[in-house]
Amino acid sequence: MSDLIRKQFSDLLGEACVLIDEPMNKHTTFRIGGTVPYFVTPRSAGQVQGILSVCREHALPWFVMGNGSNLLVGDDGWNGVIIQIGREMSRIEVEDDRITAGAGAPLSAISAAAKNASLTGLEFAGGIPGTLGGAVFMNAGAYGGELKDVLVDVTVLDEQGDLRVIPKEELAMGYRTSVIRTAGYLVLEARLKLVSGEQEKIVARMQELKEQRSAKQPLEYPSAGSTFKRPEGYFAGKLIMDSGLRGYRVGGAQVSEKHCGFVINTGGASAADVCRLMADVISCVREKYGVTLEPEVRFLGTDLPR
Repeated sequence: MSDLIRKQFSDLLGEACVLIDEPMNKHTTFRIGGTVPYFVTPRSAGQVQGILSVCREHALPWFVMGNGSNLLVGDDGWNGVIIQIGREMSRIEVEDDRITAGAGAPLSAISAAAKNASLTGLEFAGGIPGTLGGAVFMNAGAYGGELKDVLVDVTVLDEQGDLRVIPKEELAMGYRTSVIRTAGYLVLEARLKLVSGEQEKIVARMQELKEQRSAKQPLEYPSAGSTFKRPEGYFAGKLIMDSGLRGYRVGGAQVSEKHCGFVINTGGASAADVCRLMADVISCVREKYGVTLEPEVRFLGTDLPR
């Protein structure tokens, strides 16, 4: 069966785009994760449709990822098909005040394209280490900006494998969520609408945000960015810090001393380490402040201990 599936994927995508028993620690910013039996990188919407067809034929679970910047994969891996929408689907086109980009385009590259075209409104995204598809999925944001502020519409594959264009008004975009997430759509492309601006001011704002990130975030360590969602009326990092958890460790996982909202891999951390640490943080903050932190990180093949 595995040889047949491999052949079907290879015939569809080419052998170079089909990896077998692939370690996921190579594909997540946490640098953590066991192997998956199939890791495929499509180059077009048609190929994505073909992949989903193979998955349905063999009852294979599938999971879509970008550059793995918000993902924790279990130490034993995951038994399914990883579909990476990455550099093969990352074209960026600028026309007047609109940007059309593939789901695999890095937010940093789209932000740079906007800057080069003297378009303002996407400066906040310059340092977010994710792709457009993931950003739409979770309505990514930083420093007062969110993707919903500039989004026009999104091209997706629905659960039946059909192409749909969904306007922003129908995406139900909220804090770190959207209908993409709740309906199980697969993002292929999105259109953004920006505003003409002065390039010098855009560059200055992007540099300012870059310096803030560098000063306040533990960018020197592998992590998945902000580990917990911001509770209403609070800041997750401050709650964790005030709970006395700055620098708290489980194995190779640690609450960052630089920014308590980040869990970092100090070297050799396992997914089990990260999950145990996150569970301890949630328990401690709940006990001390009556606030239940919710993970912003997505889990695959692992979860928080109960």
